[in-house]
Amino acid sequence: MTSFSLTNKKDISIVLCGAAGQGIQTVEKFLTHVLHEAGYNIAASKEYMSRVRGGTNSTEIRISSNRVKAFVDRIDIFIPFNKTAISRQRKRITKDTLIIGEPENILHELDTDEYNVIEISWTKIAEEIGNRIYSNTIAAGVITEFFKVDKEFGRKYLRERFARKGDEIINKNIEAFQKGSEVAEEIIKSKGLEINIKPNQEIAKEIMVNGASIVGMGAIAGGCNFICSYPMSPSTGVLVFLANHSNEFDILVEQAEDEIAAINAGLGAAYAGARAMVTTSGGGFALMGEGLSLSGMIETPIVIHIAQRPGPATGLPTRTEQGDLELALYSGHGDFPRIILAPGTLEDAFYVTQKAFNLADQFQVPVIILTDQFFVDLYYNLPSLDLSNITIDKHIIKTEKTYQRYKLTKNGISPRGIPGFGEGLVRADSDEHDEDGFITEDLETTRVKMVEKRLNRLEEVKKNVIPPDLIGGNNYETLVIGWGSTYTAITEALEEIGDKNISFLHYKQVYPLHPKTKDYLEKAKKLIIIENNITSQFGKLIKLYTGLDIENKILKFTGMPFSVEELTEEIKKVVEGKK
Repeated sequence: MTSFSLTNKKDISIVLCGAAGQGIQTVEKFLTHVLHEAGYNIAASKEYMSRVRGGTNSTEIRISSNRVKAFVDRIDIFIPFNKTAISRQRKRITKDTLIIGEPENILHELDTDEYNVIEISWTKIAEEIGNRIYSNTIAAGVITEFFKVDKEFGRKYLRERFARKGDEIINKNIEAFQKGSEVAEEIIKSKGLEINIKPNQEIAKEIMVNGASIVGMGAIAGGCNFICSYPMSPSTGVLVFLANHSNEFDILVEQAEDEIAAINAGLGAAYAGARAMVTTSGGGFALMGEGLSLSGMIETPIVIHIAQRPGPATGLPTRTEQGDLELALYSGHGDFPRIILAPGTLEDAFYVTQKAFNLADQFQVPVIILTDQFFVDLYYNLPSLDLSNITIDKHIIKTEKTYQRYKLTKNGISPRGIPGFGEGLVRADSDEHDEDGFITEDLETTRVKMVEKRLNRLEEVKKNVIPPDLIGGNNYETLVIGWGSTYTAITEALEEIGDKNISFLHYKQVYPLHPKTKDYLEKAKKLIIIENNITSQFGKLIKLYTGLDIENKILKFTGMPFSVEELTEEIKKVVEGKK
């Protein structure tokens, strides 16, 4: 074993790695909950293979004295739960990593004279308690003891977690947890291990949430009362969250037989007056193309959440990518307006999703929210959300007998009525129609007016575009551009670089593009765009509307998110002219 120290670190990265079915997520939930309850800042992200059992999956948990939100390559403490764990994370393990685990999972890969290894036979200890299944609870006990967490936090969690399993299971898990604490105490004494990250009880009062749940929370705040979807990784968490809270918030939840049925059910509900949502991934959204176009033709609002994953086809269904921007932008035949949003933080996701329902209702357009696997599975603590400015803006009128659903107006937005609310008849048809909603073949007049009417709404949408966030000074020399989930890694990388001449422009609305985009870009001497896709899809969109081609591109398409370290290195290379 080499010498090591965690004493002066203000940010500890713990990685748990093992096969699907070994309970890695169980340990993650335990640690994130208990450490947060104890007053630590927490951020947790996961990467996992597309299989129910086997393979090698990992969870990264960052514990810090400061707020943390991004993925890092660095591993301070590594716990391998199977024989392939070390080879899976080999590039991230260094001489400074403390590796704790079963000898059989470590010694075939690493020389204990060169690495910091502490051998613990979890399985043997667990079997002495009664079953090897308790190995994970022992590991959780070790980690919490390293951080000097009050043991009652762990015992309380286990009582609640296994309440339905009965007293025997609860007591066995508590015994395993306490045994893990004892093992950790021995390690601390014999190895001189000390972690000095200080907890803050104010943090314990904050909420701990993941991306899927907070998109669901934003939908509830936006007045969502109908969701219909077909389960598809990694988007299903939003459907599950809303289903779990459907009785509490009076939400009608339907699992459709496929994505075509899902979007058409959503449009039917919206036609009747619901604030409707569907959640899917790229492959599912591809099936919704005709339904999206129907939304454009009948001017019916709907919110569509797309949790992106790498394609084409099935691709990598449990990995992350920003590869569906162009799919969202160009899906649906014919010309009609749409809005595309892409939150960068969990806080953004709440407010952006809430706003999506108001925008859809106001402009009678589909609003698409782009997240990705990394984002929806990301956990961290955040202060209570500010609800003081949250409003549910409804734009439904009571109809009269002379009501015209598609009445020509200057801004293209017709008064929206719904069946049964007033005396008017509300017609909807996927064919071209006149102001009353009757099918028309009048090509020279009605067709032209209706196409122009629908597109006029885009000009109204442009007046309400969410401005990009400029992080850093206004007098920048280098401007980094990003969108969606790259926000957390980019901001932390720029903090690490510490160059005041570099600023970051982040877009949480990617379409329509903000009208001042060109002004921001032309101020910079050097531009860098960062995207989790191979073709710089947002860069192409910027070029299309500004004429500016961003030469310096940092792109990643491996299925993994950007790490803080790789962005720090890549941005430095561009700034210093080495790339």
